[in-house]
Amino acid sequence: MDLLAIGAGIAALTGIGAGIGIGIATGKAVEAVSRQPEARGNIMQLLLLGGALAEATAIYGLLVAFLIIILKP
Repeated sequence: MDLLAIGAGIAALTGIGAGIGIGIATGKAVEAVSRQPEARGNIMQLLLLGGALAEATAIYGLLVAFLIIILKP
């Protein structure tokens, strides 16, 4: 089995971590809004910022996986 394929698969697994992280963050944001509705704007702003950073991490992992596959020696 080619080790490059294994490395690319491991790099692509970053999407799972990002999905779990965004799910947990969304659940906590919903809890926070239900406890303190007047802070909804600030909570949503931070949720969107955190979601964007988590998605960027997943995209970097996907990019690394593609680079491993494309630029193999």
